[in-house]
Amino acid sequence: MFFTKGVGKHKERLESFELALRDAGIEKYNLVRVSSILPPGCKVVSREAGLRELSPGQIVHCVLSDNSSNEPMRLIATSIGCAIPAEKKQYGYLSEHHSFGETEERAGDYAEDLAACMLATTLGIEFDVNKNYDERKEVWKMSDKIVKTTNVTQSAIVGKQGLWTTVIAAAVFIVD
Repeated sequence: MFFTKGVGKHKERLESFELALRDAGIEKYNLVRVSSILPPGCKVVSREAGLRELSPGQIVHCVLSDNSSNEPMRLIATSIGCAIPAEKKQYGYLSEHHSFGETEERAGDYAEDLAACMLATTLGIEFDVNKNYDERKEVWKMSDKIVKTTNVTQSAIVGKQGLWTTVIAAAVFIVD
């Protein structure tokens, strides 16, 4: 699996989506959206390494988050969060998040937290949902059951002209 992200701007919404896919390098594939399970033992590779494994027209599974707007000066964001378990035979989680008015950092932290919360509840890690993300992150690290959390996030501000602006973030699966 690899992570990617992109931005597209155009007078037409669909074309802004296409340009975001191009920016992310995944426009030439038939994308099939899947839910949020990270397969056990799934290896994360670089975008470049992952793209080398794919062929134009190929059916490609991905967890895709997208957001778009044509409201002038509107901040939009989209993110994929990832939580990888320490136990290699255990599945992990991916989460999709899209928002308006959130910074890239805040949207990324939120998506990462979503994925980690889903994994933590699956693994039976007890935590206080009312604690902030950083405090919960410490609980997960101390449990030794979650080895890594990360996110890929893209944000953009719609220009003054009000062109459709689309942001995407994706976790793209490569099937052997």
